[in-house]
Amino acid sequence: MANTTLGGASKVPLLLLKTKSAPTDAYEEYFTSLDNGKYGPVFVPVLEHRFKQDALSQVRQHIENGDFAGTHSGGRPKFGAMVFTSQRAVEAFARIVEDLKESKDRRFVEDWLPNHMPLYVVGPATARRLNSVDLHCPVVGEETGNGQALAGFILDHYNKLYEGNDKPHIMFLVGEKRRDVIPRTLQALGLPPEQRIVVQELEIYETGEMQSFKSNFTSIWQEHAINGKARQWVVVFSPTGCQAMLQSLGLLDSKTGRASASRASPRDISVVTIGPTTRDYLIEEFGFTPEVCAPKPSAEGIAEGIQSFLSHSG
Repeated sequence: MANTTLGGASKVPLLLLKTKSAPTDAYEEYFTSLDNGKYGPVFVPVLEHRFKQDALSQVRQHIENGDFAGTHSGGRPKFGAMVFTSQRAVEAFARIVEDLKESKDRRFVEDWLPNHMPLYVVGPATARRLNSVDLHCPVVGEETGNGQALAGFILDHYNKLYEGNDKPHIMFLVGEKRRDVIPRTLQALGLPPEQRIVVQELEIYETGEMQSFKSNFTSIWQEHAINGKARQWVVVFSPTGCQAMLQSLGLLDSKTGRASASRASPRDISVVTIGPTTRDYLIEEFGFTPEVCAPKPSAEGIAEGIQSFLSHSG
């Protein structure tokens, strides 16, 4: 269920179509303090993530077998690092570690996941969540910000830890929907053989649109409208859920599935996309042009786009 608390009747609702990040969310932190608390961020989860039990068991088995510690292979581990580019993957890993801590002596877990094994992450939110798992492994790469930059970081960092052609593989915990930039970059044939790093991807969760999203979203924006909110902003982070969002707002023709010419929804509800990919999807798939496309995929970028729109619309 979405968090509908705005914390004040005068706040402008900012409906963030995403799951709130843990332990803290950068969008909530930014917008609750922006312009003296002008905005009231509300999280409306779109995606439902389901962990794959066989994959969870496989990771646990690798840990217990000593594949990360090298205890069964003469000192060199089978896997020398792990990569995380999503919070869902971190949550899956955290569940495995917590189960191990509960069922085994904590010292076993620390031996199985040694303090010299890097855990590579793509950004600060992933780093914070991984640090909260409370392991001694170094969490590195958070300043990279995207998969391509992280891949370059790993090539440099990991090749300093292990030299030669027989370095341990890297385990990459992924969802069913992901880009292949990291494994493709690390295993590129254009690299010298001694620089290549074998990546083993393990699909640990699957993603789909949350069945309750449309009804949750509808009840939230309608409640705000009933309470007399003069303006609401809807922030869209991916193509998933776009159709349900537009249908909820009454913006799609039921026969054509395209944006209604009349745009029947009250225009005190405006749409922001996190970037051009989602904006172009709305335009090409539904013939709907959002009011704002954030110039940068961040809370600051969203705020900048909204401010620019307001200054030009009077």
